[in-house]
Amino acid sequence: MTNFLAPERLWFLLLIPLLVGVYVALQYRKGHYAVRFTNLALLDTVVPRRVSWRQHAAVALALLTLAFAIVLFAKPSKEIEVPLGLDTEVTVVLTIDVSLSMSATDVDPDRISAAKDTATEFIDNLPPNFKVGIVSFAKVATVEVPPTKDHQAAVVAVKGLKLAEYTATGEGIYTGLQVIQQELGANSAPVNDKPPAFMVLISDGARTIGRSQVAAAEAAKTQKIPIYTVALGTVGATIQSDGHTIPVPVEIGQLEEVAQISGGKAYVAETPNDLADAYQDVDGQVTFEKRQADATSEYVGYLVLLSMVSTGAGLFVASRWP
Repeated sequence: MTNFLAPERLWFLLLIPLLVGVYVALQYRKGHYAVRFTNLALLDTVVPRRVSWRQHAAVALALLTLAFAIVLFAKPSKEIEVPLGLDTEVTVVLTIDVSLSMSATDVDPDRISAAKDTATEFIDNLPPNFKVGIVSFAKVATVEVPPTKDHQAAVVAVKGLKLAEYTATGEGIYTGLQVIQQELGANSAPVNDKPPAFMVLISDGARTIGRSQVAAAEAAKTQKIPIYTVALGTVGATIQSDGHTIPVPVEIGQLEEVAQISGGKAYVAETPNDLADAYQDVDGQVTFEKRQADATSEYVGYLVLLSMVSTGAGLFVASRWP
C-alpha cells in the first residue's frame, strides 16, 4: 500500500467525477439542442456533427492525466533506511535464555558460553549512543541490567549469567518490553518522536512454562518493537541430567514466528561463527532507521508520457482527422 507525505491533497481527486458529470451534461444539452431544430440544412451548419468515440477517448485520457497529476501532487513516498545519528538514543535489550538446555555442547564450547562471548562482542561494537539492557529468563524472567550507556556494566551482567530450570520465553519477551517501555516513558518526546528500540532474543528451545511467546510477539508488534531472534544449537543435541541423556533439539519454528509477528528477523546459529554473523547482521539492522521519503520523481516520467498521449489525442480530435 502506497503512503503519501501530503495525503490531504488527494481530496482534489473529487474533481474528476465532477468534471465527468459536467462533460455528460454538456453532451446531453448538445443533443437536446439539436432536436429542437427543424431546418436540417441549418442544423448541419450550427450544430457540430455527432460526437465520436475518439472525442470520448480524448476526454478520458485528459481526466486520467489530471488524476495521475493529483496523485503525484500528494507526494507518494517510499520507505528508506538511513543511518542513525550519534545524537539519537537507541535502546537495545538483549533477552537471553539461561535454561539448562543452554549447557549443551553442540555449539563449541557450549551454547551459553558461545552466547555470552558473542553478546559481549556485540555490545562492545555498539555506538556510544546505544543504551543496552540485559534480561535473562528460565523459569522466570529477570532484569539483569536496565538500559544503560555503560556498556561495560552490560558486559559484566552477561558474563555473570547462571543456568536454571525451565524456559519461559514469553515471560522473557514481556519483561524486555516492559524494560523498553519504562525507558521510553522517561523520554518526554511525543510518541512519534520517541527514540527507536529493539530486542534481540537468544534461545535454543521451546517454551515450557509461562505465557505464550506468540502473544508476547503480538504485544511487541503493537508497541512497534521488532524482535530479532537467534535460534542457537542443533537438532540432535543432548544434555546429561541425573545420569540420564536428555535430547534438547533447537526449536527454530517458534523463534521464527516471534520474529515474523514482531517485524524483526530470525537467525539460526549452529556454530559460534553463525552466531557471530547473526549478531553482525543485527548490528547492521539496528544502526539504521526506516523513514518515508518523497518518491514523486520516480513517477514524473509516467506523467510526462501520459501527458504526451493525452495531448496527441486532443490534437487529433480538434483537427478532425479521418
